[in-house]
Formats: sequence, C-alpha cells, structure tokens
Amino acid sequence: MTCLADTLRPEVGRATVTVLERLGIEVVFPRAQTCCGQAHINTGYARDALPLVRNFVDVFAPYDAVVAPSGSCVGSIRHQHALVARQAGDTELAARAEELGRRTHELSEFLVQVLGITDVGASYPHTVTYHPTCHSLRLLRVGDAPLALLRAVRGLRLQELDRADECCGFGGTFAIKNADTSTAMLADKMTHVLASGAEVCAASDASCLLHIGGGLSRLRTGVRTVHLAEILAATEDPV
Repeated sequence: MTCLADTLRPEVGRATVTVLERLGIEVVFPRAQTCCGQAHINTGYARDALPLVRNFVDVFAPYDAVVAPSGSCVGSIRHQHALVARQAGDTELAARAEELGRRTHELSEFLVQVLGITDVGASYPHTVTYHPTCHSLRLLRVGDAPLALLRAVRGLRLQELDRADECCGFGGTFAIKNADTSTAMLADKMTHVLASGAEVCAASDASCLLHIGGGLSRLRTGVRTVHLAEILAATEDPV
C-alpha cells in the first residue's frame, strides 16, 4: 500500500482489494511493509532509501505478484530499487530487486496487461475524464490500459481530456521546491478538466489527485477527484 493511500486516501487501498477479490484473486497485506523509498530516492537520499529497498524485497519476495494503486511507486520499485542497491555495492540485493520489480505492477497494468481483463464488473453512472499520470505513462508505459478499463464500466460516460499527457505540476517535492511553476501547471490542468465538462476527474495516483483536487476545491468548481480503483470497485445503480 502506498504511503499517501495509507495516510490520506485509505479508500483507495480498500477499493483496490475489492476489485482484486471480485476477480477471485487472493490478496495478502503484509504488515511489515513500509514506504518503498521513492521520496528519499527522488530527493537524493539514496543511502537512506537502502533499508527501505531491502525491506520491500524481503517482505514481498514470497508473493506471485505485487500490485499497487500507483504508477509512481511502482515506477520507483521497478526502475530505482536495483539502482540504489547497486550504488551501495550490494549486487545480491540488486538482483533480487530486479527480479521482484518484474513481478510488481500498477493496478491497471496488472488487470489489462497481465490478466487480460478490462471488464471488472463495475458500474459508475457519472461523467468522467481521465488524467494519465506521468510515471504510469512514461516509466511504466501502461498506455491505454486505464481507458480500456473505464470504457468497460457500465453507465460511465468518458470525456476526453485535452493535453492529457501534460504533468499536473505535482511531482513530489517539485511542487514544494518550484511552487510558482507547479501552480501554473496546475492551472493549465484544471482548465482542461473543466473544459471536458466531466463531473469527476480520475487518475491512478493519489498524489496527482490530491494536487488537482486541492486546486479544483479552492475554485469551488464542484468537480470531484476519484482514484481509478474507486471507480472500478463501484457498483452504483444506474441513474
């Protein structure tokens, strides 16, 4: 479970479990899991991230697959963990991290590209636009997997988001270190979300949703931000 989902959006974690169990998958939540270390790595504290990388590998190694509702965290696990271990001179840990990274998947990627499933039995009678997060697009290359899942949701009306592949301006500590630039990028993203006419803006990372949702809330737009997992878990009656 990602740190942001665990501390700020626990409903995202519960929705992920709901979707996977509905598909007959046994979900195990190892209590010894911690942060994947992305926050440390991205801000230059690779040495401090090493114990987190080792813990991740030790905790999740026994499982067939690791699934997370975050392109950002999965991107770090798959592309940074082995690098951190290698830089520390621990070649054995690097090899284990690489192997585990191949078995670690973002939720939409796991459903569509691993299981070959697009219809997860969801019903969500709302107008939705989708923001593809940077790490899911560029690091994981999940492509249209989230859109394929949304198109199979009963009652959902999918609205195209103009310039969808542009960053929302969050980027972890980027939003803190470059607040003015981040705010300008957020303003552009909100303009396109509002122009879509959607009542809901969805994404696959709680971090992006917190950033976009905060901006939309301050403008009192009435547009809600919802994680993809929550939509896939929904079984609302048609309007």
